[in-house]
Amino acid sequence: MSDTEVLKCIGCGAPLQSEDPSAPGYVPEHNLFKEDVVCQRCFRLKNYNEIQDVGLDSDDFLDLLNSLADQKGIVVNVVDVFDFEGSFINALKRIVGNKKIILAANKIDLLPKQINKRRLKEWLKKTSRKYGLVAEDVVLLSSKKGQGIEDLLDAINRIRQDEDIYIVGTTNVGKSTLINKLIERTMGEKDVITTSRFPGTTLDMIDIPLDETHFMFDTPGIIQAHQMTHYVTDKELKTIMPKSEIKQRVYQLNEGQTLFFGGLARIDYVSGGKRPLICYFSNELNIHRTKTEKANDLWRNQLGSVLAPPSDPDQFDLEQVKAVRLETGKEKKDVMIAGLGFITIEAGAKVIVRVPKAVDVILRKSIM
Repeated sequence: MSDTEVLKCIGCGAPLQSEDPSAPGYVPEHNLFKEDVVCQRCFRLKNYNEIQDVGLDSDDFLDLLNSLADQKGIVVNVVDVFDFEGSFINALKRIVGNKKIILAANKIDLLPKQINKRRLKEWLKKTSRKYGLVAEDVVLLSSKKGQGIEDLLDAINRIRQDEDIYIVGTTNVGKSTLINKLIERTMGEKDVITTSRFPGTTLDMIDIPLDETHFMFDTPGIIQAHQMTHYVTDKELKTIMPKSEIKQRVYQLNEGQTLFFGGLARIDYVSGGKRPLICYFSNELNIHRTKTEKANDLWRNQLGSVLAPPSDPDQFDLEQVKAVRLETGKEKKDVMIAGLGFITIEAGAKVIVRVPKAVDVILRKSIM
């Protein structure tokens, strides 16, 4: 198809398509050939002041961020506090140059209420620093519940000094909900949002006026291939992504026992005597215990039934699974499966975690 024949959204310029509602330029098929068509995202923006997140793969996203490096402004980096390592953008520090960064740790409502928030903030600061990102401030919030929005606005106003704001984050961190809440709190007006193309990229950012001359820019969410969320269907995503406070599930395991998390991942407990493994996963996700010697057969034969999600075993390639060997050493650790959840294990344990090859497994100092 030549370029002249490509139908584009008159709002953001994205090529129109009716196949994938979560991709840029989506329009229901019956609207595709009307005159002056706007995509669903622009429609919701214009009529409801609502932003929908559209995912970009890493390379497109990096192009976009590179074009940001020369712009003045501060960055609000939204991360998922339940999946911090999974939603952390490693390339961010290299690209945003010397801009000041506020770390907005969203979905605090998912963590058990007894968590020590002061310690959690310190942990987030320290861990970010370990990854090379020095945050001016860390704000704990829940965009869904509207908690911590004022704290974030206070931090922005304190640090901004008459500069633009760029809001960045991976897909599924709740960035759009947060921006919608910020718009509600700061403006309460309709039709304040426009979209603007950034120099040197084919991508659009949504800009929201802060005053006469400054804007808050929403950048498209980055897709991180190392998160489990990208290996499930939209329906399964609803199962593995927690919607409410996570109830810890405790399993007493003997050596040579295995826990399955649906059929997406498993942890084999190798040695360390009888002990509890404390699991923090979506309350909807089924956890299944078995003997390690039976685990391979079970995975092959029960994938999609006893071990689900995935609901379709053909969508999950057991040949493309890696084994990650871990030891907790001298202190309590979390075994974090990016985009899925984590298991807290006391000192002196050896385990093997099996996940799809691209998915990250991280051993970290326990946040609980």
